[in-house]
Amino acid sequence: MRCSYRAMAAAFAILLPIYWELPAQAQTPARPAPSASDWAAVAKLPDFTGVWEIGFGGGGRGRGGPPQGPALTPAAAAKRKQLQSEAREDSPAANCVPPGMPGIMGQPYPMEFLLTPGQVTIVIEAYQQVRHIYTDGRPLPADPDLKFHGTSIGRWEGDALIVETVGFSPLTELDRNVPHGDAMKIVERFRLTDPNTMSIETTITDPDVLTAPYSTNRILKRHRSWTLAEYICQENNRNFVDSNGKAGINLSNPSGGSAK
Repeated sequence: MRCSYRAMAAAFAILLPIYWELPAQAQTPARPAPSASDWAAVAKLPDFTGVWEIGFGGGGRGRGGPPQGPALTPAAAAKRKQLQSEAREDSPAANCVPPGMPGIMGQPYPMEFLLTPGQVTIVIEAYQQVRHIYTDGRPLPADPDLKFHGTSIGRWEGDALIVETVGFSPLTELDRNVPHGDAMKIVERFRLTDPNTMSIETTITDPDVLTAPYSTNRILKRHRSWTLAEYICQENNRNFVDSNGKAGINLSNPSGGSAK
């Protein structure tokens, strides 16, 4: 039986959206509307809500972190040395590409925690990023989509939130100038050490890149009177990319004056 081109195109147009939706549906379990008891359970969790900042006013790495960086395999160490020797003015961050995990959690900008039934949401002022941590009992995906923040699955153990994250975009790094491998996994332990202080212990395993797990600890302080500012990276951005794909910087102000 012969089929016209027009009929084939119409059938393809109908099936294509279904094809693209299947992977997302397979990894996104249906969630019923939260009940009153679900919200009551959230009220009993540790109070993580509000705006937090790393360190004590200045940001940067939290106290208690290890003095050395990650222990790299010979191949990863050679790759880092190569990247360090190259001109890095074309860093993706210079052109408003966010660092992704784990780097986004170490940015010297505030972040807001929101607790809802089955989910913890972290809104990060830097690059206006949002992390979703699912606490509804779903397992880690066996074949996750590769994303800047990965896929994060959390569970509560007493007063601590334990979060496992897998599936990272190849555009992100494990550490500065250290590309991650396919099997990188990040485990975070969020815990209040006093009513307005949070500890985040982070351990990264990556058999392709690390000879041993790499652990850091960051301390966050809550600012109950703060709200997040709008962060539009491209607004007044002084970096540009030339016709060869190389980044540069414009030292003049938008008004035409010289930069200070």
